Amino acid sequence: MNDEDPTAIHVDQFLSHPPRKVWRALTEPQLLERWLRMPNDIKPVVGHRFELLADPVPAAGFAGGPVACEVLAVEQERLLSISWGPEWTVTWRLEPEGHGTRLFLSHEGFDPDDEFQRMSRRIMGGGWRTGVPKALARVLDEIPDQAP
Repeated sequence: MNDEDPTAIHVDQFLSHPPRKVWRALTEPQLLERWLRMPNDIKPVVGHRFELLADPVPAAGFAGGPVACEVLAVEQERLLSISWGPEWTVTWRLEPEGHGTRLFLSHEGFDPDDEFQRMSRRIMGGGWRTGVPKALARVLDEIPDQAP
């Protein structure tokens, strides 16, 4: 996480899988659910509205339930940007690197003057940096490669 920017979370992760496989994990609902642990009906189509069914986070005062999202930008196997609720934007950028993929995550829109937003950034930042990358790597290891 970039602690210099109180409005965002930034993560840089190397994955030993090609971009097309990482793209599948970001854009196929059942694969996204396996590593993000949120049922959804995502489609990589700009304007597609969907929900992520989030677990409660009592420490942040979040009761859980559906989070309204919309696909904002798509570049096949390169970029996926979604709105995450009413105030946040999450963007994944994929860059080929050797036989794998460098995945950059930006979760932006946190209000540093709002206590709930500061707590959300701290909790989500921990998840985006630790548990989520491990879960994504595990799912990528489990799914078979598909021919391009």
